[in-house]
Amino acid sequence: MGRAVVIGGGIGGLTSGIALRRKGWDVTVLERAAALEPVGAGVAVAANALKALDVIGLGDRVRELSRIQGQVGVRQQNGRWLTHTTEDKAQKLYGDSIVILLRATLVELLIESLGHERLRLNTTVTGVDAGQGIVRTGAGDMEADLIVAADGIHSATRTALFPEHPGPVYSGVTAWRGLVPALDREVPSTETWGRGLVFGAHQLNDELIYYYATDLSPAGAVHADERAELLRRFGGWHDPIPALIRASDNARILRNDLYYFDTPLPAMHRGRVALVGDAAHPMTPNLGQGACQAIEDAVVLALTVCGDFWINGGSPGRHLDANGAGGHLDANDPGGHLGAGGGLAAYTAARLERTAGIVRQAMTICKVTKLRNPVAVGLRNAGVALASRITPDLMLRSMNEILGWRPPRQAGSDQGPAARV
Repeated sequence: MGRAVVIGGGIGGLTSGIALRRKGWDVTVLERAAALEPVGAGVAVAANALKALDVIGLGDRVRELSRIQGQVGVRQQNGRWLTHTTEDKAQKLYGDSIVILLRATLVELLIESLGHERLRLNTTVTGVDAGQGIVRTGAGDMEADLIVAADGIHSATRTALFPEHPGPVYSGVTAWRGLVPALDREVPSTETWGRGLVFGAHQLNDELIYYYATDLSPAGAVHADERAELLRRFGGWHDPIPALIRASDNARILRNDLYYFDTPLPAMHRGRVALVGDAAHPMTPNLGQGACQAIEDAVVLALTVCGDFWINGGSPGRHLDANGAGGHLDANDPGGHLGAGGGLAAYTAARLERTAGIVRQAMTICKVTKLRNPVAVGLRNAGVALASRITPDLMLRSMNEILGWRPPRQAGSDQGPAARV
């Protein structure tokens, strides 16, 4: 039985631990926080990530815990629709929709599936030896056949493995997130675009509404009263945006500057270390794919290091060593030697191009929403509205490559459904 150590107890790290454990690995997930505090925000799980969660047996549970969005779309700040679609159209195209739930609920489900005993809190990783498979912590060294770096956007592991990489770049945009009590009416899932500003709202359940907002800002700017800042920016926008902001508890509003990779990594692995999620491909949230791509990474990683596989019904993948030579990790021996790359080069081959493309696509939309010039904003809005009339379901079809993704099939699966981990 192989030994895997996962660095980071977020969505990507926990999902990686679950997927590897279901393949027979002995897994420990390390998290530097003393406790995983509930995060006051929602998370979108799109059709592609739901399919990945199906592979590890959690898709249906996430669907049960979520609220399926009905009508979704983009509006102008006066409330007029620019483009919209409905949940049933997504179901028809992709066999699934986009569900939204509390991030804390998803994390709790993942911990339960992993097993609390496999999550080691209050553990700081001080370094890794990618060649020998050693994770150095304040409590001592840990040996591993596989190390999964899921330590976030400012990953120290990534920096150590790829010191020549420029790292994340500030997008020029800051984001607020909050949860407020439900109003006396249903709030549709909408994103509203203004001049350089965005406001989105989603009804999570009968009791809570999740919202987010973005605006241009210098990196690291500090506001004494975030609620007041939101009202200053969005107080004159269409209903129910002002009401949602006024219902906010200032102390519970989260704010983060948004970073992304302008330059992709040369690989998503080095030695015995694989990078997943924000550690591998930080992106702006404009496509709602940050957590979704971390979930995809985790499932594909488990499949590629544990045997031959099919990518979306295509040719069988072949395990390569770190230099591209033909290595192979026996599907019946998950503890096989990974120091020469094993299945990790196949993991990079399956994930690097896809995730780099999604990072670029998200940043393209971010740039469109950053427009402040009123003429440019008017042309943008008119273009989106016209394109939506010409191409019904524009919102969905523009994301075909993302939402239409399917997990790899293991070789020998005879083109049936993706193999369960």
